[in-house]
Amino acid sequence: MRKRTNDPLEAHVPERSCILTRRTAPREELIRLALGPDGQVAPDIRARAPGRGAWIGVGRAALDEANSKGKLKGALSRAFKTSTLDIPADLGELTEQALRQQVLDRLGLEARGGTLINGSEKVEIAARQGKVHLLIHSSDAGEDGNKRLDQAWRVGGGDKAGLVFPEDRTILSMALGRENVVHIALTDAAAARRVLHAINRWRAFIDPDAGLDGGDAAGPSAADEFVDEGNA
Repeated sequence: MRKRTNDPLEAHVPERSCILTRRTAPREELIRLALGPDGQVAPDIRARAPGRGAWIGVGRAALDEANSKGKLKGALSRAFKTSTLDIPADLGELTEQALRQQVLDRLGLEARGGTLINGSEKVEIAARQGKVHLLIHSSDAGEDGNKRLDQAWRVGGGDKAGLVFPEDRTILSMALGRENVVHIALTDAAAARRVLHAINRWRAFIDPDAGLDGGDAAGPSAADEFVDEGNA
């Protein structure tokens, strides 16, 4: 559970608890599972689907294990107070793909909004001028190119190194609707935070070392506390 503070802004951060581990965290760090009208359970990454929802704060490996062993169904049955549930066997894969798509969609929105630039020369100039808030390299970017842009970012007051994206230039190019996207720079602070948040959520779910997995499984009564009505 997060430490409480007297900061009024901190006090208004919505929190939810994982039905599997009892871990309480800001809502934006967890993943909502929505209950459909016919008992279907699906990932609701943006937490906007109507109806009832429950929250999970574990990674892909832990979710897959809980699903295969029936622990997820038990927790959801208690949370939703119904045993009529249709939980896909590949819920973990569906969740991972939804998180990935959210990142790609976010990058596309920033590109269309003018807060994102690409192209090695453009990125290097902006980085040296201190205009880059987040630097991203495709997974297949060359080491020399990465080092040159990382250095430019450091000169401009940025971090030590850019973020290596989990996908290659083909995927990034498709997401941005541009050709041969190898290096990306976010030139707006708010845009950089939005992109980084989406990437961190995705990475936390697929990387067992990212800190999501772990914690003790919730007891029989724990899930009763962790259901939401609507998409709040």
